[in-house]
Amino acid sequence: MTAKYAVLGPLQITGHDGRGLRLRGDRQRSLLAMLLFHANKQVPTDRLVDALWPDVPPKSYASNLHTYVSRLRKRLGPIDNTGSGYRLRVDDDDLDLLVFRREAAKGRATRDPRAAATHLRRALAQWRDQPLADLTVPPLDAEVARLEAERFAVFEDWVEAELAAGHHADLIGELLAAVAEHPLRERLVGLLMTALWRSGRQVEALAVYRDTRATLIDETGVEPGPELREVHVAILRGEDEPPAWPIRQLPAEVLDFSGRRELVDELTATLARRRTPVVVLSGEPGVGKSMLAVRVAHRVRDAFPDGQLYAHLAGATDPREVGDVLADLLRTLGVTGPAIPDDVHARAAVLRSRLADRTVLLVLDDAASPTQIRDLLPGTSSSAVLVTSRRRLSGLAGAHRVTVPPFTDAEAAELLERVAGARVGGDPAGAGRIAAACGNLPLALRIAATRLSLRPQLRLGELADRLADERRRLDELTVSDLQVRPGLALSYEALSEPARYLFRLLGMVDVGNHPAWALAVLLDGPEGEAAVEELVESSMLQPAGVDACGEPRFVMHDIVRAYATELAHGLAGLPEREVAGTRLVHASYTLTDQLVRRLPRVTPLPEPDEDVPAPPIPGETRRRLLADPEAWFATERPALVAGIGRLCRVDEFRDGQYVLAADLFDRFAAYLWLHGYYADLRCCADALVTAARADGNELVEARAEAVLARLLHVRGRYAEAVAKYRWCADRLARLDDRRTGGWVLTNLADCLTGLGEPEEALRLADRAAVDGEDDFATLSVLRTRSAALNRLGRPKESVLIDTEALAVARRVGEPRTVALALQNLAWSLALTGELDRAAVAAGDSVSLLRGTTARSSLARSLRTLGAIHAGQCRRADAVEAFAEGRRIAEEINERPRELSCSRAIAASLVGTGRAAEAVPELRRCLAAYHEMGSQASMTVTLRLLAAAYEATGERTAATAAREEADRLTDPRDASTTTLIGLLLNLTVP
Repeated sequence: MTAKYAVLGPLQITGHDGRGLRLRGDRQRSLLAMLLFHANKQVPTDRLVDALWPDVPPKSYASNLHTYVSRLRKRLGPIDNTGSGYRLRVDDDDLDLLVFRREAAKGRATRDPRAAATHLRRALAQWRDQPLADLTVPPLDAEVARLEAERFAVFEDWVEAELAAGHHADLIGELLAAVAEHPLRERLVGLLMTALWRSGRQVEALAVYRDTRATLIDETGVEPGPELREVHVAILRGEDEPPAWPIRQLPAEVLDFSGRRELVDELTATLARRRTPVVVLSGEPGVGKSMLAVRVAHRVRDAFPDGQLYAHLAGATDPREVGDVLADLLRTLGVTGPAIPDDVHARAAVLRSRLADRTVLLVLDDAASPTQIRDLLPGTSSSAVLVTSRRRLSGLAGAHRVTVPPFTDAEAAELLERVAGARVGGDPAGAGRIAAACGNLPLALRIAATRLSLRPQLRLGELADRLADERRRLDELTVSDLQVRPGLALSYEALSEPARYLFRLLGMVDVGNHPAWALAVLLDGPEGEAAVEELVESSMLQPAGVDACGEPRFVMHDIVRAYATELAHGLAGLPEREVAGTRLVHASYTLTDQLVRRLPRVTPLPEPDEDVPAPPIPGETRRRLLADPEAWFATERPALVAGIGRLCRVDEFRDGQYVLAADLFDRFAAYLWLHGYYADLRCCADALVTAARADGNELVEARAEAVLARLLHVRGRYAEAVAKYRWCADRLARLDDRRTGGWVLTNLADCLTGLGEPEEALRLADRAAVDGEDDFATLSVLRTRSAALNRLGRPKESVLIDTEALAVARRVGEPRTVALALQNLAWSLALTGELDRAAVAAGDSVSLLRGTTARSSLARSLRTLGAIHAGQCRRADAVEAFAEGRRIAEEINERPRELSCSRAIAASLVGTGRAAEAVPELRRCLAAYHEMGSQASMTVTLRLLAAAYEATGERTAATAAREEADRLTDPRDASTTTLIGLLLNLTVP
C-alpha cells in the first residue's frame, strides 16, 4: 500500500487508488503531521507526546501513543519503531514537502536559467496554502515559520531565474502583489524594479524605489541596502543590464543539412572537452564552413550551459572593426551606454571579465585575420571559441585548425537527393556527373539541386551537360541569391597583386594539382614564395602533402580553378597565357628530356639529337627530381597528359603551341610505352592529330598517327593497324622522317607476321634495317625478322638471328633489352625442339623482367615460358605462368596476350577433366581471333577446341574444328605448328 501526503496546505492523504483518506481525531492527524515533517527520520517519543498532549500528557500516554501509531500503520503502511521514537518511511515523490525541497535544490544548482525556473516553479507549485492550515501542532510552529521563509526565498530565486530567461514582462503582476504584501523585502523590490526596467517601464521602476526608500526610512530609519541602490543607479544610467543567461544567439540550423557526420562528431567532441579553447574551420569559398559551425554549435549546447554567442565578422567583404564587434558582444552581456569603454583593449578586458566565470561558446563567423580574433577571445578555459574563415589564420597561436574538405561522393549524392528529391536516385550517373562538375563543393551542389527542384522538367543529364562546359560552369551555378562566383571574387579581391597574378597563371595552366617547383617556375623568387603562402592562407590553394620526389604539392579545387581560368581568359592580350603555357611547358619539357634518358628504352625511336637546356629550376631541386625518374613520371603523368591536351587546343593558344606538345610527347611516350599506359598514349596522340591536321602540319600528324597505329596493333586490331601503318609509312617517307619511318616499318612487319604474311614482313624488316642506325633499332628489326622466319618454317635461321640479337642486347646492357632477346631466343629454340635450353632462356627472361617496370614484356615472356613448360609436360608450372601473364595483360589491356594465355589455361582444363568448362572459353577466344583476322591464332585455337570436343564426346564438332584448322594451316608456319604441339600436351589427362 502506497499513499501520497501533502502538508504544504491542509493535511491531505491520497490512497493508492487515488481516493482521499481521512483520519479521525486531531491527535492521530497531529501524529501524522509530526512524522511527515520529519519523514524518513526518527522523531523522538517525547516530541510526539508534546505534539499530541500540549498541556499534560495522561498516565497512559505510552500505550495511547502506541495505539495511535498502530492505527496509522494499519491504514498507511510501515512506521518503524526505533526504540526511542518512530520513523515514517516515504518516497520523495509521495510527499509535497520532499518534492518542494528536491526541486528547489535542483533549481538552485542549475546554471541554465530556463531549466532553473522550471525546477523552482515545480517546487512552488507544491504549495496550496500555509503548511498544516487546518491543524494546530505547537511543536511545529517554528518549523512552519522557517518553511514559509524558505518558500519566499524560493519564490525570489524563481523570479530571478525567469528574469534571466527574459520573461520580465510576465512577472510584473505577481511581483507587484508580492511587494504589496512584503514592502520591506529589498531583494523582492529590486526584482520588481528590474522587471519594470527591462519591460521599458523605467519611470515606474524608479517610482518603486522612491516609495520603498520612503517606507524604509519612515518605519526603520535606515536607507536601502547596497544591492537595491546598485539596481537604482543602473536604471538611472541605463547600464549594466544583467544578461539573460543562457544567451542563445546562434542562427537557425539548415533543415536539410547533410553529410559531415564524422567531422561533426570530431568537432563536437573537441569542443565539449574544452581542451582546445579555439577551433578554426578554414576552407575555400562555398565549402560550407559557416553551416558546419552552426551545426556543431547547436550540437554542443549542453556542454555550454551559459549559452552561445555569435558574431559575423564579414571578413570576406568588409571586415568589421574589432571595437564594434566587442561593443555588440558587451551589449549582449548587459554592458550598455557609458559602461562600454572607448578603448578596444579596455572593451576586450570587460568581455573577459564578463565571461570569466561562465561557460559559453563564442562563434566567430567569417574572420578576416588573427588580428580580428585575438581581442575577442575569452580569458579562461571554461569557454571555447569556434572560428570560421577562408584563411587558415596561421598566426593565431594555440588554435586547433581543421580544413573543411569538399563532400565525399556519397555526401554529394545525399545533398542532391535531399534538396532535389527522389528523382536524383533514379539517375545516379547524371547525379555523379553533376557532383563531379561541382567538385563536390556544397554550395555549388546546393545551387544545382535547387535548380533541379525548381524545374522538374530539367533532366539531370541536361544539367550535367551544361555544367561540363568549364567556361559556362559558373554562369550555370546560380539560382536566386545563391551564387558561387561572388564568393570567389571576394577572396580574389582580398589577395595582393602578386598572389592575384599567380592565381591567374594557375588558371591558364588549368591543372588541379601542382608541385612546388611548377609554382616557382610560374612566379619565382621571394615574391613567388610569398604569393603561394598567401594563396594557401586564403584557401585558394590547399597543401596536399609531399610527393614521392620529396616535393610539396598543392591542389586547387575544380570550382576555384574554373574561376581562375575565367579570370585568365577574360584578360586582354596573351602575355600571361604565354607565361603559363610556355614557361611551364618548357620546364616540363626539359625535365622530361633529362629524365627519360635515364629510363630503359622500349621503342626503337632514337633519343633526340638536339641539345636541350637545363630546366629553369634551382640546382638542388633539380637534382632531387632527377634522382628518381620513375617517381617523377608516376607523379606528374596526369598533369603531363592534361598539359599536352591543353596545348593542342588551337583555339586557345597561338599557332604552333601544339608543336611544343609534340616535342614533349616524343619524350614522355617512352615512359607511357614502358608501363603500358595505352589510354594516355591514345589521349595525347588523338589531341596531336587533331591540332596538327587543323594547322596542316603533316609531320606531327604522321608521327601521332604512328602511335595510334601501334595502339591498334597491341590491342589485336591487326587489319586496322596495318592500314594505318601503311599510311604513316608513305607519309613519313615523303617527309623524309627516317627514324619514325623505320619504327613504323618494323611494327608493320611484326603486324603482318601475325596476320600470316611473313614474306612481306621480311621485306619490310630489311627496309627498316637499312634505316636503322642504333642498337635498339637493330634489335627491333632482328626480333621482327626472327618472328617472320619462324612463320616461314626456318627456325634454325631464327636461332642464329636471336643469338646475334642477344649479343647486341648484352652490349647495350639494359636488363629489359636482354630479357626480350632471351625471350625471342627461347621461342626459336623451342621451335627447333631444344626445350630444355629454351626453358632456361625463358626463365632468365622472366627473372630479369621482374626487376623492371616493363609489364607488357613480362606478360610476353611468361606466355613463352608457359608454352615451353607445357611442352615439357609441366602442367602446373605452365598454368601458373599463363595465369600470371593473363592477369598482367588484362591490367594493361593487351587483348592478344590475354587471349593467348586464356586459351592455354582452357586447354589445361581439358587435361584435368573439365573439358565442358573449356569449350565456351575456347569458343570466345576463337571469335575474338576471327575478329582480329589472325589465321595462325585461329588455327591453334581450333586444334585445342577439337581436343575439347573429343573429351566431351562431341565427335562431329571435333571433326569440323579439325577440318577448319586444316584449311587455315600454313604448312610453312613452324611457330604455329610447334605451339599447337606444346599446348596439346595440356589437354592430355
